[in-house]
Amino acid sequence: MAEIIQRDGTWTFDGDALRLVPGRDKNVGLLRKALGELTVPLGALAGISFEHGKRSGRLRLRLRDGADPLLQATGGRLTDSADPYHLTVESDRYGVAEYFVDEIRNALLLDEVPATAVDRFLLPGPSVPLSVSAGDGTASFDGEQVRLEWNWKTEEAKSAAGARALALSDIRAVEWQPAVGLENGHLRFTVRGAPTKAPPKYDPNAVELWGFKKDPLMTLVAAAVQARLPHPSAPADGPAKQLAPTGTPPTPPPSPSPPAAEADHDALLRRLRELGDLRESGVLTDEEFTLAKRAILKRM
Repeated sequence: MAEIIQRDGTWTFDGDALRLVPGRDKNVGLLRKALGELTVPLGALAGISFEHGKRSGRLRLRLRDGADPLLQATGGRLTDSADPYHLTVESDRYGVAEYFVDEIRNALLLDEVPATAVDRFLLPGPSVPLSVSAGDGTASFDGEQVRLEWNWKTEEAKSAAGARALALSDIRAVEWQPAVGLENGHLRFTVRGAPTKAPPKYDPNAVELWGFKKDPLMTLVAAAVQARLPHPSAPADGPAKQLAPTGTPPTPPPSPSPPAAEADHDALLRRLRELGDLRESGVLTDEEFTLAKRAILKRM
């Protein structure tokens, strides 16, 4: 097991999954605190990197495209303080961070995890029910319906019709956009049969965001809804393959296979031979080969 403990948070890797726990430091963003502990399966990772800095460094996880409903809904627009897949590392823990990176990279290599996109969500998204107030309204989601309620700052043209209730079955897409410069952000729902090109200020299916502290919390609603919509990359001729609301992955169809222990042992032996070939050809250094070999022998 590998672990790194910082004021910004604690990351723990047990060989199969990463456990991300946000810290209590004042620089930890509201969104990371609201998300709480996250478990990222190894199969959802595309890579990990560590960036050195003069006073502090940063660990960055890269997830496979389409694996996380939060990243799908936000489109990579989260700031570093709000992104749960970033961890600030103090300078006296650079060695620990580098060891942590090596452990995960070796596991990805040994398990032959591809960095390609997936067509189902591998993380469940935030639990429901939940409700968030920011900008000109409040967005609530109970797993089946989104409710939008307006406040005194809402434009009369949008608030005149009263609160909106959007059934999940009528929602085609969800998008969160942060405020940037003089451009306001939004949480917008694309609803079947009701397309609109109106700006969020006047769109009854959108909450306008002005760049205040609670804006990132709207991504909780966006991610929870996204997790329950058909995956954008799911085959059009079949049911959407994604995690159920409880976070339980779909059961794969049964297929004949050799006994688990025998199959695992043979696979590990093959991997050892492959690693030897990679070292001889110069792809792996002696140190990298030793680390990878040690991890395989532990599994055997």
